[in-house]
Amino acid sequence: MYRPSSFSQLPEVVKNLLIINGLLFLATITLENYGINLTKLLALHQFQSDDFMPHQLITHFFMHANFTHLFFNMFALWMFGKILENVWGEKRFLIYYMFTGIGAATLHLGISQYEILNLQSKLNPSDLNIILENGKNILEGNQNYSNQIMGKLNLLINTPTVGASGAVFGILLAFGMLFPNTLLYIYLAIPIKAKYFVIIYGLLELYLGLSNNPADNVAHFAHLGGMLFGFILLKYWQKNNTQFY
Repeated sequence: MYRPSSFSQLPEVVKNLLIINGLLFLATITLENYGINLTKLLALHQFQSDDFMPHQLITHFFMHANFTHLFFNMFALWMFGKILENVWGEKRFLIYYMFTGIGAATLHLGISQYEILNLQSKLNPSDLNIILENGKNILEGNQNYSNQIMGKLNLLINTPTVGASGAVFGILLAFGMLFPNTLLYIYLAIPIKAKYFVIIYGLLELYLGLSNNPADNVAHFAHLGGMLFGFILLKYWQKNNTQFY
């Protein structure tokens, strides 16, 4: 007797998101050997970068920096996303996923632009032109400007953003709102209710984002953006449809 595998039983949107993310990760590694840089084309770049293109607001959350990054995002998508899709259905889940992913990018770009404009005001035009013309090449050589302001500005402008984390954090928020008292087990041992896990994780992301540690390359405000836009959409659905599940 044939018994379907757990993968074939996954709801369609989650299953296809897992496949697309996996294939793009393999394509990024493979095509790099042939001189094709998918990160340049599909990752999210700042407006000041010559590599910025509007479609990156969507494509960046199908790209990942490394296997660990991909694994944990896809694990969370599988763990929580399949439950939400089974409750909401394909259409509503896909709308939510895309909305939170784009929302995460929007908040991330907004915060980044605020920081960029603030740093630009502290530089003279010639130093800014140096960054815009040569900064990306310097970073590609694993170097940066010795001037602290120029170095930080160069990183902000010329470091692209990748990952589904914004949408995944939106999914985590939705799970916490729909199933607030469900027990999650941290490190498979410590039980915590979903609503408290979401609150603690959100506060941690806010603290890390405000800390603005130069050694931290995680887009914390993108994570918060996914949660914020997810909350807004859930409240909208709740208001206009009495129940959002």
